[in-house]
Amino acid sequence: MNNFSSVIPQDIGTYLSFTSFLSLSQNNLHGSIPNSLCDAAYEVLDLSFNNFSGSIPSCLMTMTNSLRVLNLRRNKLQGQIPDEFSAGCALQTLNLNGNLLHGPVPNSLAHCSELEVLDIGTNQIDGCFPCFLQNIPTLSVLVLRNNKFHGTLQCSKAKHPWKMIRILDIAFNNFSGKLPGKYFRTMKKMKHDDDNVERVFIHMEWYELYYQDSVTVMIKGLEMELVKILTIFTTIDFSSNHFEGQIPEDLMDLKALIVLNLSNNAFSNEIPSTIGNLKQLESLDLSNNILVGEIPMQLASLSFLSYLNLSFNHLIGKIPTGTQLQSFQASSFEGNYGLYGPPLTGTPNGTRPDEPHPQPTCGRLACSIDWNFLSVELGFVFGLGIIIGPIMFWKQWRVRYWKFVDKILCWMFSRMYLEYATDRGQTYTVLRW
Repeated sequence: MNNFSSVIPQDIGTYLSFTSFLSLSQNNLHGSIPNSLCDAAYEVLDLSFNNFSGSIPSCLMTMTNSLRVLNLRRNKLQGQIPDEFSAGCALQTLNLNGNLLHGPVPNSLAHCSELEVLDIGTNQIDGCFPCFLQNIPTLSVLVLRNNKFHGTLQCSKAKHPWKMIRILDIAFNNFSGKLPGKYFRTMKKMKHDDDNVERVFIHMEWYELYYQDSVTVMIKGLEMELVKILTIFTTIDFSSNHFEGQIPEDLMDLKALIVLNLSNNAFSNEIPSTIGNLKQLESLDLSNNILVGEIPMQLASLSFLSYLNLSFNHLIGKIPTGTQLQSFQASSFEGNYGLYGPPLTGTPNGTRPDEPHPQPTCGRLACSIDWNFLSVELGFVFGLGIIIGPIMFWKQWRVRYWKFVDKILCWMFSRMYLEYATDRGQTYTVLRW
């Protein structure tokens, strides 16, 4: 946390033979990471928040028998994650968030059976979901956010998937298909809120030093960094993917869940009435899906709910009155043309019950139209309106249209990639060269 702006000397490892804790984080260091850093037997190596470039030295993965924390977050590292994690891997934290890494998640990471925190968000990592991660029994924080993952979450060989998971963030990818309810059944740490408040840390016995993990999550529409991860904090963020089908009933058994974000997908059917089981929920975002039916009364019973977004679905009926749902802004319910009641208008069509419906009027000449004369013009306008109209007036169509355009541009120009930026609670897609 200084303002060092030099490169790391290539022979620095020669002088660090007995170093167990090395942190050069939050400086302006640049250049490549020297291979000589692998000459020591660290427990903690933190080079985060600098400007290191080049690839990750593969020797850092082979020294994981002793290394318990490797934090290279927020640099400019490129290339693939080396697939050379040792068979006796003792890593507890691996944080590579905010780099330019690509390629798949290395299979040898499965050797790290003590891994608790894995954050590889905001890179260009692709491939299918790494199913072997579900068999790491200690994994409690998993962040794959803002990458290029695709495919379904169906993993046939998962024995006890996500048993210890508390923070699960796979937002802004290209995952698709239905959510497998069986995975939520085994999330024991999200089902019971009976743990004492404690922090995730790495304790170094020799020097009584502590390393505190941090992770960036979306909470109540805002991007926030949790420098101290409370083990009572639980969140699921599957937003901005292509998931479809019904929201799994098993998800409603996670009684300790605090944040749930399923927005910008293609979830259909009704909101489960069992959502009232999520008694600890503080933030719920189901916006930009194709959910139907009425808002369940059970949603109003969530007394800790302070952020709600149900906008741009196909919900109908009256918003439950006499509840805290009236305390949310109208923007939380907009885009549901069959929905009415405070804080929206009085009736589905936007008029108050005592107002007369407007009647069409004709001028002095006549109400007749020469359709032969206007057929060509109307056909042109109508055809153009089918394309432009939804883009201008339907937010969900507009978002998907520009996602498609971004993908075409990234396919045409190999050096172009997508990056997500958050400002004032809104997430934007930015094309970078």
